[in-house]
Amino acid sequence: QVQFVESGGGLVQPGGSLRLSCAASGIIFRIYHMGWYRQGPGKQRELVAHVSTGGNTYYADSVKGRFTISRDNDKNTVYLQMNSLKPEDTAVYYCNAGGLNTPRWAWGQGTQVTVSS
Repeated sequence: QVQFVESGGGLVQPGGSLRLSCAASGIIFRIYHMGWYRQGPGKQRELVAHVSTGGNTYYADSVKGRFTISRDNDKNTVYLQMNSLKPEDTAVYYCNAGGLNTPRWAWGQGTQVTVSS
């Protein structure tokens, strides 16, 4: 059974930082590209960042220069370091395996990020 468990979200002031983690199980983690997605209030889920098996990264324009995606194949975990957070980053953040904007598995519960003063 494939499972993604996201953690690390919370309430942060504008300009603050958070580090999200996503632990994957039920898959051979190292052979899958991994992505972070988010769904803000009243919005569709969107791809935020993506890391390939080879370490190539992609970022949505809205987060470029502020977010950094990384992976640890030994821990079956993908991370999202989020700096200079803005209110518009408020969303539930999810991870999934697959190509760019092609998530392959059912979604986990996500982790809520709220950016507010």
